[in-house]
Amino acid sequence: MISKNNAEHYVWGENCDGWYLVNRQDMLVIHEKMPPGTAEKRHWHSVARQFFFVLDGVLSMELDGEVHAISASQGLEIPPGSTHQARNDTGSPVEFIVISHPTTRGDRSDTP
Repeated sequence: MISKNNAEHYVWGENCDGWYLVNRQDMLVIHEKMPPGTAEKRHWHSVARQFFFVLDGVLSMELDGEVHAISASQGLEIPPGSTHQARNDTGSPVEFIVISHPTTRGDRSDTP
């Protein structure tokens, strides 16, 4: 059994948290938490397909230049080759699950 409480934890970006729920080459499932006003770098993956599912709060996801406000119990698929950036543009933390198939390790290119 795995949960945020017993999963391997890491800190990324601007004081954001991540917990590895599944950490394999063929699949990566992460529970992430972003404080208000934080953002990841805009990037893309050549092979990995991702799905972001919001648990609490509102995640702003820029996908190929269009911003989507993803609320709790909503999700958005990110196809390979699509430029994207997750942001928390709100005044409250946002928590979400990211599923990547296969893993994104070694499959990330930052955009200017």
